[in-house]
Amino acid sequence: MSDKMSQKEIDLLKSQLLLISGVEPKKCMVCGKCSGTCPNYDAMEYHPHQFVQMVENGEIQKLMESKSIYACLSCMACLERCPRQVEPAKLIEAVRLAVLRQRDNDYLEPENIPAKLDEDTPQQLLMSGFRKYRK
Repeated sequence: MSDKMSQKEIDLLKSQLLLISGVEPKKCMVCGKCSGTCPNYDAMEYHPHQFVQMVENGEIQKLMESKSIYACLSCMACLERCPRQVEPAKLIEAVRLAVLRQRDNDYLEPENIPAKLDEDTPQQLLMSGFRKYRK
């Protein structure tokens, strides 16, 4: 994904991300409480509140190229602390899904799971792979 996206592509992708996630980024006050409670904060290039703002500002390509989308544990701690009930983890999951769809691989097949996984692989990551489906 090295080519720069056009504004039309960015707008279309943003609308898809918002539809898939159900998140309304305009509700975010950028207070940072979500990021402050994130258990994987140190492993992320972009933090939960930054994800929300970057999607709102159309900086989606940076997110799609970031390893931060795979550092999110989908633990929903960010939602628990958010005073406005913005759900950054759902938005991060939607960005992950967009990356998978660009690769034309919407979901994880059980036979594609390695016999031995890295012991640090979060179980939530595997489960989210099984939840993928084509819309």
